[in-house]
Amino acid sequence: MADENIIGKDELAHVREIEFVSAFAGSITKLMEAIGVARKVPKQAGAVLKAYKAKGTLASGAVEEGETIPLSKYQTEAVAYTEITLKKWRKAASAEAIIDRGYDQAVDMITDEMLRDVQKTIRKDFFDFLATGTGTASGGSFQEAIAQAWGQLQVLFDDDGVACVYFINPLDVADYLASAPISMQSAFGLSYVENFMGLGTVILNSSVPKGTVYATAKDNLVLYYIPVNGADLNEAFEFTSDDTGYIGIHEQADYTNMTASDTVVCGMQLLAEKLDGIVKATIGG
Repeated sequence: MADENIIGKDELAHVREIEFVSAFAGSITKLMEAIGVARKVPKQAGAVLKAYKAKGTLASGAVEEGETIPLSKYQTEAVAYTEITLKKWRKAASAEAIIDRGYDQAVDMITDEMLRDVQKTIRKDFFDFLATGTGTASGGSFQEAIAQAWGQLQVLFDDDGVACVYFINPLDVADYLASAPISMQSAFGLSYVENFMGLGTVILNSSVPKGTVYATAKDNLVLYYIPVNGADLNEAFEFTSDDTGYIGIHEQADYTNMTASDTVVCGMQLLAEKLDGIVKATIGG
């Protein structure tokens, strides 16, 4: 009789799932810290995320002695965000592929590559969203463009102590980085530099169009996501996830066609409270 504590194939499958989730969650968490996204909002089943913006007019504070102080009138407007989408991916390795190449190559190595591709998809969505910003600036060089973007953010968020983040194509800063004493870090497949030129955090990635800088206040960004271990998904499906619920994976064998399959789900969206608080600066403009 086999020892009840022996580690079998089912336990190893769960370990692989945990490694996949941990690699993703740790990397995206580090990126969110670098960007400065402090607000992470999980979607609730049946709920719609809305932002409330206040606007109004401050009455004059010059009031004569004994006169009634005029009321300042303000009101709030609800703005619904675009609804978030749960993305789904699946891959399968055949029994023949496992026999021919071995399990590690046929399944594990491909799962790692799948993780990298999922990260690329999410990064692209982040940068596509930043491109919808309506603020503008320009500068002759990338240093000037960043400085102009910084200036615009000081005006747009003049009532806040603004911590800024910039997104730049590596080709636009290659010459500067070659000669500057820069400490580069990485997270979620992105390189970043903190306190760049004393203006804020710079994220480098080729998804940013060459000649363009995206800039915003860190407090302007919100991460909205579908918790794959919640939002009632866990009532119907079994996914391995972690406390964040950012991503889930389920590995199983399908005996009807003799394949080992992995299903991955993730729903994340980077949002901004103020679209005009995202500045698109043109280099050489």
